[in-house]
Amino acid sequence: MGRDMTSGNPLKLIVLFSLPMLLGNVFQQFYSMADTFIVSQTLGMDALAAVGSVGSIMFLILGLAIGLTAGLAVITAQRFGKKDEKALRRSLGVSLIIVVIISIILTIAATLNTRNILELMQTPPEIIDDAYDYLVVIFAGIGATVMFNYLSNVLRAIGDSRTPLLFLIVTSILNIILDYTFILGFDMNVAGAGYATVISQLIASVLCLIYIKKRVRILRIKRSDWTKDWAEYKEHLRIGLPYGFQYSIIAIGSVAIQITLNQLGALSVAAYTASIKIEQLLTMPLQTMGVAMSTFVAQNFGAGEFSRIKQGIKSGMSITLVYAASIGVILLFFGRYLAGFFVEDGNPEVLALSERFFTIQWPFYMLLALVLVLRPSIQGLGNSFVPTVAGVLELVARVIGALILSEYFGFSGAVMSNPLAWFAATVPLVVSVYYTLKILEKEPTKKDLMLSLGSKTVYQQSKTLRKECACS
Repeated sequence: MGRDMTSGNPLKLIVLFSLPMLLGNVFQQFYSMADTFIVSQTLGMDALAAVGSVGSIMFLILGLAIGLTAGLAVITAQRFGKKDEKALRRSLGVSLIIVVIISIILTIAATLNTRNILELMQTPPEIIDDAYDYLVVIFAGIGATVMFNYLSNVLRAIGDSRTPLLFLIVTSILNIILDYTFILGFDMNVAGAGYATVISQLIASVLCLIYIKKRVRILRIKRSDWTKDWAEYKEHLRIGLPYGFQYSIIAIGSVAIQITLNQLGALSVAAYTASIKIEQLLTMPLQTMGVAMSTFVAQNFGAGEFSRIKQGIKSGMSITLVYAASIGVILLFFGRYLAGFFVEDGNPEVLALSERFFTIQWPFYMLLALVLVLRPSIQGLGNSFVPTVAGVLELVARVIGALILSEYFGFSGAVMSNPLAWFAATVPLVVSVYYTLKILEKEPTKKDLMLSLGSKTVYQQSKTLRKECACS
């Protein structure tokens, strides 16, 4: 059931909310990791490179829709915190219509252009056919993936992080079973891994819908909740589209890196793929904390509990910075060996490149922690401008790093683009959080509003909430 995060110890609430979600994210990561491991061990390095080469383009297409769902859920969390059930259900009706329309558009556009996209990315000839077979299946299942992410985000918006975990455990196990069944039993090659992922996501979506219908009264949409009020759609798109746009901006940077890696050859693609899988697994608690902060901030903003927002952000930052420093040291010394789990026959050239990957990045994971925690916190306030600015700066830095540094330093240059991007994104986020928290506490000056990089809307919303609280 839902969890009200507008009362009680902020740090305790955030941690308790994060733990089930962290386990859920680990199982969700198994979708990708199972594909990578099983493909590498059963089909070889070229197949691994094929699956890895499409990661950035998957993130670009799916990230737009998944980011949109996360933005839509922010409004749900704010209305839950405000305890306005009618407005909450109306938000669900509007959001579902938006999600379905976006999913249909993306599915058609992506599946019809899959081959063109791979050629545009200069995918190596020896892996492009496998990459196409895998990617076109994933694109055909966009609807299942987006719907599951939206329903999971809605449950988390009302403070329920346990239910998505249960569904992910079941579907992750199913995904692994289907991987082996399709790849080995039916000899479907890398396409089998794609089918396994899509079917698992579809089952997870159905389970979420059944659970919500039977167990979560507050989320049961009535006929009167389906609205034609265009102001509602405008408000949801105002938050949701920039959210999705931010994901896409980040993904474009990943595409630039992937193009660079494709030019460097299959060994570089395989090494980067193996390394990024390990990095994603170990940085997952940072991402989880970010989602928890978004929900915590949104609920408390809706309830007008501004002092709790400041306390929660400080607590979240402290935990994540310590953790980020720790994983940096772990990856420096053990990253090469961890990457070996995804490298066929322990290829020494690939492992050497993986070791270089972690040697370059390990000191900068604290910057990544700031990005992953502060950006969702700002978005939880309904401020979509600052994260977009941070995303644009991140994109510019990553593209410059990938295209220019790789010319001089090869694989190392491509890797250097990540810390460069994290630094560029951190600057506006830190400045905005500092001034936004000041704005929520007192009357702002013109200088405060300018330096807060878009926090004027947040302040205006906070004034409205204060008036509503005073009236009640």
